[in-house]
Amino acid sequence: MNTVLSGPVSPTPGAVSPLRPAAMARVEGGFWAERRRVNAEVSLAEGPKRLEAAGNLANFRAAALLRTEGGPVPGAVPTGFAGDFQFQDSDVYKWLEAACWQVAGSPDDELAAEVETVVGLIAAAQREDGYLQTYYQLGGGEPWTELGWGHELYCAGHLMQAAVAHHRATGSDRLLEVARRLADHIHSVFGPGKQVDTVCGHPEVETALIELYRTTSERHYLDLARYFIDRRGRGSLSSGADRGHDRDPGPEFWQDHTPVREATEVVGHAVRQLYLLAGAADFAAETGDPELRTAVERLWLDMATTKTYLTGAVGSRHDWEAFGDAHELPGDRAYAETCAAIAAIHFSWRMALLTGEARYSDLIERTLFNGFLAGAGLDGRTWLYVNPLHHRARSHERPGDQTAHRTPWFRCACCPPNVMRLLASLPHYIATTGDDGLYLHQYATGVYGGDGLTVRVATDYPWDGTVTVAVEEATTGPKTLALRVPAWCTRYTLALNGAVLDGQAESGWLRVTHAFVRGDTVRLDLAMPPRLTVAASRVDAVRGCAAIERGPLVYCLEQTDQTGGLDPDDIVLDPGAPMAVNRQPGLLGGVSTVSAVGHLLAADERAGWPYRPLGTEEPRSGEGVGLTAVPYYAWANRGAGGMRVWLPLAAPLRLP
Repeated sequence: MNTVLSGPVSPTPGAVSPLRPAAMARVEGGFWAERRRVNAEVSLAEGPKRLEAAGNLANFRAAALLRTEGGPVPGAVPTGFAGDFQFQDSDVYKWLEAACWQVAGSPDDELAAEVETVVGLIAAAQREDGYLQTYYQLGGGEPWTELGWGHELYCAGHLMQAAVAHHRATGSDRLLEVARRLADHIHSVFGPGKQVDTVCGHPEVETALIELYRTTSERHYLDLARYFIDRRGRGSLSSGADRGHDRDPGPEFWQDHTPVREATEVVGHAVRQLYLLAGAADFAAETGDPELRTAVERLWLDMATTKTYLTGAVGSRHDWEAFGDAHELPGDRAYAETCAAIAAIHFSWRMALLTGEARYSDLIERTLFNGFLAGAGLDGRTWLYVNPLHHRARSHERPGDQTAHRTPWFRCACCPPNVMRLLASLPHYIATTGDDGLYLHQYATGVYGGDGLTVRVATDYPWDGTVTVAVEEATTGPKTLALRVPAWCTRYTLALNGAVLDGQAESGWLRVTHAFVRGDTVRLDLAMPPRLTVAASRVDAVRGCAAIERGPLVYCLEQTDQTGGLDPDDIVLDPGAPMAVNRQPGLLGGVSTVSAVGHLLAADERAGWPYRPLGTEEPRSGEGVGLTAVPYYAWANRGAGGMRVWLPLAAPLRLP
């Protein structure tokens, strides 16, 4: 395949974005290279088998059989729809998008052949009028009549994004034409005075239509995206209980209560909300719409400052997979869906491109290393749907596969292929170019560049804070190399060719402007001691607790690491005791642990009346016990047991 160096988000030349994804982005070693290797060799390679076993691919064969002339598609069986959800097709599209990004960066003949097989299957299933969703084609109902729960536009959006990835990875229009026919069909059906004048219950098509516009230059795709963005929030969706849902989720569930331009807080189903806002940010970037830009900045700030977990995860309620109220962030009852973390990264990345501000990439880093990565097992074969920050050893979870235990696949399998597509496209999120030069948003060993400056990065991040940037190519004249200083870092040094520079970070960026030549080296050293973090007092669920962090990583206590298998719920942390970092190359794929000191709660405190008079100390053992904290992303990879991120503090309450 001929590789086209491009990623999921590619603003047009006329977009107002001050930053554009770097033309050259290749991860070649270190932490993320290993995670991407497992994704490619295990997760992506086994994806078609999972989709086959779950019936997703059989649905396309059956739909193709219905319209095939001259005989059935090889291997097709004329059956009904397989699966429990109307949106089963989207899992195929997400896997396909992931496979295309993987093939674009690392040619793989076997995976490339699998891609073309699936592309052919999708094309064969499409109706003559362009419509494509196997559930409805196989007798599940009349198209475009279940906009609340049918997910037809959601599936269409994922197909469009897979088609864009296929085109950018291969240069082929084969799947792009399928996506265009479907988009044109949607354009003929939706809008004022047309057959349907409402929106999909699950936003996603908005970002996809804008990327399709960016790829084809067809303006009506951008106009259709605007229609869906501005039509939402006007109460046009049916909110009645149907399709097995015995309760009415209400208009906030699918963001149909208030127009995006007027909304003041993120609400409802977390994934739906953030996919919608990602599309709104894309539209603001392409059109310069000031009102929409103000709205997405306001809503991102609400999310980041009142509804985001320490891990970067979002969605505090199991009920309807929703955002909770401001500062409603319970660790044990966190839903924190893996897909919601991915949606938050998509939204924040578009905000980083739209504004050029480092704070968005700060949150991307936090979410990538913690809330997102926890969703993928180290083996590449097991997954978490929900990502709590506290799991009791004697947990009583509801039955089903959406529990805090790693699972090979899910009945609703939205998360695994979503993880695959983000890991496969990860180089796209690392560097950008601006009018003044090259910006490094994330730190990963590899080669990044564009617009006259290409660099090679070497680092052992996140285990070590040293980042060495060597210039590979540079055009004549001054260029700026901008390096993000993470918000967690309070001490750093910067040097150019060995000479320490005095510059201070401005709004999170350290800018080195120089007439670079090949061989020039910039070195950034970020101090990375372990630290204790406490939450704002409004976060009632973890008041009186602290969390251990180091660099971009959130840490947790897992029962399996504690002496004698101590339950983390029986431990209080000594905040005055020193912490130490220990590199453990043989543990959990190679991690740095943090050792700390705590106390074991006295037996009567663990078993007796759980309340005491104000001012009295909590009964605990006299001697300190050594604690071992591991990166949160790696928890639940070694069997059952208790886990917690937020640890009660042992310091006694002092009254005046």
